[in-house]
Amino acid sequence: MPAMDTSYPREDFLTVAPNKPEPAPTVITIGGAPKVPRDHMIWSVFNTVYLNLFCLGFMALVYSVKARDQKVAGDVDAARRFGSRARCYNILATVWNVVVPVLLVTLVVTGVIHLSNLAQGSMNFFSLHHYINDEDRK
Repeated sequence: MPAMDTSYPREDFLTVAPNKPEPAPTVITIGGAPKVPRDHMIWSVFNTVYLNLFCLGFMALVYSVKARDQKVAGDVDAARRFGSRARCYNILATVWNVVVPVLLVTLVVTGVIHLSNLAQGSMNFFSLHHYINDEDRK
């Protein structure tokens, strides 16, 4: 068996590097890239933190996380479905978070106005009643 040549560098494996780089392949996309579905994460976090009645904000956050996970995994259809559900829960939570406080403030204001009208009416009643009694005494 002949002895193996272990000297380094061996000249038969040396190659000369070319002076000019190879051209990059040209990629043309027709029809555009598919739209990346939205996951509504910030909106969901806001609805979860702010007045999370009936857990609507939390449900929106769950679907937002699922949508983001599917988007990272590359399943655009599932990400679009979960993003749509997150948007629906966010709309419900936002309506609930806006309408209910406005309704409560409206009820309190109208109650105060009604009570002040009742108080004013009772004051007029008692003052008129005293006036009639004073007329009868004379």
